Amino acid sequence: MLAFTFPGQGSQRPGMGRPWADHESWELVDEASQGSGRDVARLLLDADADELKDTRNAQLTTFVSSLMVLDAVERLGFDPSFCAGHSLGEYTALTATGALSFDDGVRLVCERADAMHDAGQANPGTMAAILGLDDELVEVACRRADSEVWVANFNAPGQVVIAGSAAGVARASDIAKELGAKKAMSLPVSGAFHTPFMMPARERLRTAIASAAPRDTEVPVISNVDAIAHDHGDEWASLLSAQLSSPVRWKHCLLTLSELGCKDFAELGPGGVLSGMAKRTLTDARTISVATPDDLDKFIEWVNSAAPTGATQLEGEHLFAVERLIVSPSAGVFAPLATIASGDHISVGQCIGRVGEVDVLSAFEGTLQAFIAVQGERITLRQPIAWLRTL
Repeated sequence: MLAFTFPGQGSQRPGMGRPWADHESWELVDEASQGSGRDVARLLLDADADELKDTRNAQLTTFVSSLMVLDAVERLGFDPSFCAGHSLGEYTALTATGALSFDDGVRLVCERADAMHDAGQANPGTMAAILGLDDELVEVACRRADSEVWVANFNAPGQVVIAGSAAGVARASDIAKELGAKKAMSLPVSGAFHTPFMMPARERLRTAIASAAPRDTEVPVISNVDAIAHDHGDEWASLLSAQLSSPVRWKHCLLTLSELGCKDFAELGPGGVLSGMAKRTLTDARTISVATPDDLDKFIEWVNSAAPTGATQLEGEHLFAVERLIVSPSAGVFAPLATIASGDHISVGQCIGRVGEVDVLSAFEGTLQAFIAVQGERITLRQPIAWLRTL
């Protein structure tokens, strides 16, 4: 039971795209630049910390970086049982599972970032991390501050983020220290995210989500809002809208994943913050952070180390895993072959459908488990189409 988790805003770093510039997955950057009308390559290669701190740049670059890592991992033949993402990372998770196409994900993230930036300009605010204090006492500190300040993130035991007006956050931070917090640390952000200060952004986001029309998925995504696994596309309009001004219940998402049987957590994207949160929250969690191409071999070794007794463990891109993805050779509208269904044996080179005018050929032999893409869906290059079981 493997969970893929995706980081949120704040994980971006200057030059985080450089290790990927010569990797095949870099093609996603060009697609993101076309979809966003932004020079994403320049942001990933040359932007400094101040430029990346801008909400509009931070969200887009983190989203694209995480999906580059996902693309590289999928090329190795891995797919997860569940996905989850922290704040912005939830949009990455939805794109990873096919609820959103890559193009729709890029456009939606850009609209979200623009709307949040504008809301932050209209309602200036800040955020602070409260360390070493129980969740309930942090909420008490916010209430006792008697000001515009709220809990924004339940990240891990003893790690809660508050947000609101500068005065409210300062007052709640002081009270939290009085109640026993080890530290109150100001965060370098441009707004009070996941609080009522973001309410002006909700209408713009609702319109953008409706246009993207999230789809049902085979792999469920755990929502930040209710910490419940969702696989129905029509549930995400209200969830993503509510996420803007509601606290991110990340600790609760991790507990849900654990209850569902997940013990292995792979963080895909820049930084390694989520891996640390998983270790703090779940005593039996196995974690790994995959941020660069050099991490891919470590990821293979990490997965192999959990292989059941008797499983064949090989090196490089030859995996013990028995599941393989068939991905799209081009962009266009997908049409599966009517003569192929789940349970059919698929041979190497066999056509399972068409994307536009291009045949989708299987690179593997195995039993078709399910189509991931549906009739009439607009597909991007290398988007997963179907998955096979090879043994």
